[in-house]
Amino acid sequence: MFQIAHVITDRGSKYAVSGAPARSKSDALALLKDLKRNKRFVKATHNTWALLATHGGPIKNDDGESGAGAIILRMLERAELSDHLIIVTRWYGGTHLGGDRFRRVQDCVNAYFAAAPDLPDRTRSAKLI
Repeated sequence: MFQIAHVITDRGSKYAVSGAPARSKSDALALLKDLKRNKRFVKATHNTWALLATHGGPIKNDDGESGAGAIILRMLERAELSDHLIIVTRWYGGTHLGGDRFRRVQDCVNAYFAAAPDLPDRTRSAKLI
């Protein structure tokens, strides 16, 4: 699994992004379980994720960060990136971010698209909001 451990900090909240190829919800849940073997990710406030599965359609999970999974899914659709799971992790810093939390999710996904190995060129060069 490719991971960027520290993408951004905003008003105390810290964000990371992880991802890997996945073809189904069971693959996604297995990868999430693997991520949570690291205590740091177990203690995270939110591990939001999305997967655009070729066979099975869109799958997302907000993990309490209402709307964040939809943001990730929309970015996967715009990038035409199927069968690839992206997980955005947030450690809450004590200050509500309001709508800015969605910009931070977008920042994380864009960072992943720019840095992850083995992604199609169209994905790597796209800044998809």
